[in-house]
Amino acid sequence: MASKRKLRFWGVGIGLGILAISLTFVRPYWLLAIVARQSPDVTFFIETDLPIIALTIDDAPDPDTTPSILDVLSQHDAKATFFLIGEQVKAREVLVERIVAEGHELGNHTMRDEPSYQLSSPELESSMAATHRILSAFDDIYWFRPGSGWYSKTILMKAHQYEYRVALGSIFPFDTHIHSVDFATQYILGNARPGAIVVLHDGGERGVRTANTLQRVLPALSERGYKITSLSVAIAGSRESQARSLH
Repeated sequence: MASKRKLRFWGVGIGLGILAISLTFVRPYWLLAIVARQSPDVTFFIETDLPIIALTIDDAPDPDTTPSILDVLSQHDAKATFFLIGEQVKAREVLVERIVAEGHELGNHTMRDEPSYQLSSPELESSMAATHRILSAFDDIYWFRPGSGWYSKTILMKAHQYEYRVALGSIFPFDTHIHSVDFATQYILGNARPGAIVVLHDGGERGVRTANTLQRVLPALSERGYKITSLSVAIAGSRESQARSLH
């Protein structure tokens, strides 16, 4: 009897493990839609039937890898929202100017590469404010992405004070932990759909992998008829389409 209970215990454990892995890697949209409805102040994806996908890149700028990413984007006529880390802008202002000049968008990703939810309210305020001041010298800033991707009521409240929209995403190929261009490529292409928001990372080996991934992904998505653009442009396009459908 004890043996059977043990087997049932392990069976349940394995089943839950498979479910957890499935939800993590497949990330079904019905589940994401439920989460999105519970968090209306956070953008996970864009509700649209238009063949548009928003590309977002975290942890820029990096003098060694950001230029390569920009070159690939230019080659394939794609745009992105770059979530910049404030302390990395110093002495790299020309690179940030290039990001803006080439039609990309800037977003606030706090001053340092650290989990935002672990910061106290004063620490978060200081980090967001300092980054906002730095980035506002280059362009208007509309988006915030918390470090580590976790958010809280405090983070949402602080973002609202700056009239930011908090952006997470619907396609994250775990490039921070899975160091495979092949995996990232297949994951993005396998989950691509209208209104998706892709999350990739810049800096060091991550930035190298992102450039290589985009070199594979962008032409494949273009062949499917997708336009790859920034968050604000994707949302504006969706709203224009919805407005036209009402007339």
